Amino acid sequence: MTKINEPLWIIGVALLTVLVAALVLSSVARFLLGRRAQLRTSSAIVVSIFGSAIGLLVAGAVTDQTRLIAPLPIIACLIGSVAAIAAYSALAARLQRPPPTSIPDLLAGGETDHVEFKSTARVNVRTGEKDPRMESVIAKTLAAFLNGDGGTLLIGVDDDGVPLGLDLDYSTLRTADADRYELWLRDLMSTALGQIAAAGADVAVEAVPTDDGAREVCRISVSASPRPVYLVPSKNAPREFWVRIGNSTRQLAVDQAAEYIMHRWPLNLGPNLAAQLRATVRFTAER
Repeated sequence: MTKINEPLWIIGVALLTVLVAALVLSSVARFLLGRRAQLRTSSAIVVSIFGSAIGLLVAGAVTDQTRLIAPLPIIACLIGSVAAIAAYSALAARLQRPPPTSIPDLLAGGETDHVEFKSTARVNVRTGEKDPRMESVIAKTLAAFLNGDGGTLLIGVDDDGVPLGLDLDYSTLRTADADRYELWLRDLMSTALGQIAAAGADVAVEAVPTDDGAREVCRISVSASPRPVYLVPSKNAPREFWVRIGNSTRQLAVDQAAEYIMHRWPLNLGPNLAAQLRATVRFTAER
């Protein structure tokens, strides 16, 4: 076995040199690519090291040049770095979520297979009283979106797309504000759909202008789940499986749910890997 007798400070200097070189190369690559390279600096450095290594391997295959500080290796590192950052940025742009459609645009488009309107999440509009069935409807709709291709639920909007506001729901909370409302919604999703599904949901309350003044509307957006999501309607009740069919939410029987799951998540391998890749890209790309 060959022993490495070099002092530790030389190894440290070498590592720092690699890091500085990667920082320089990644900065040059991002400058050359402009807006096509929307990556965090840390991500760009890692990708640049990978691209530079590929560039040196290619250069070593076509020449006998052994000096690192020479035109060919430097050019090879730069080209490899630019190519790697460009490829990763393109992948990130493809897998990142598109900017959300504005609430006024969603209201104008009406209910679809990806958009649903609900007047309240806690109060029965007809009776004016708190009704657990309203909470169940919210959970069922989100479960159907998760088991489909994702979607957006707007709360505080009637069936015709007219903003009603969240005052009725706020009246059931001890602290009537958007933060407390979002916290309650996440607790509802965690209980009914599981903590993983709740963590992946985007929840926001926005003021929407109307003829009678601005009214608050809650937007809940979820992406397609990489695994089946079951609804727990109550503590001791059996789990339910809901899907989105057109612009309606439907519960599937056991045999129908089993067939749906087999076709949508075969072995769960592909969807899980795809979901992990999307999560990695979204985390490393600049927001």
